[in-house]
Amino acid sequence: MAIHMGMITIDCADPQGLAEFWTAALGTTVAQDYGEFVMLAPPPAGGLAVGLQRVPEARAGKNRVHVDFGGDDRDAEVKRLVELGAKEVAEHEVPGLAWTVLVDPEGNEFCVSAGVH
Repeated sequence: MAIHMGMITIDCADPQGLAEFWTAALGTTVAQDYGEFVMLAPPPAGGLAVGLQRVPEARAGKNRVHVDFGGDDRDAEVKRLVELGAKEVAEHEVPGLAWTVLVDPEGNEFCVSAGVH
């Protein structure tokens, strides 16, 4: 028996508020709203469902797990995400791969790369 990835869940203070950012960022919709937990439908372009889970504590330190997104035009995607409410944190490059680290409106880190699809 093997497991498979079904959903990525992001801890947050305001699931409904953060859903506004992530539905726009991913071009998806809210599939279910349970109050303390909001589930977004998988993006039409492919990928996993996203869960937004209310937690009482604020994020402290760096995320131990984060999501890496890919796209054909990293600069355009980063600009679009910043316009939606993300903040750019850093840029990194190694041979054959460049990525931008961002945080969503609640400070959860994620990356956008032109080399990951």
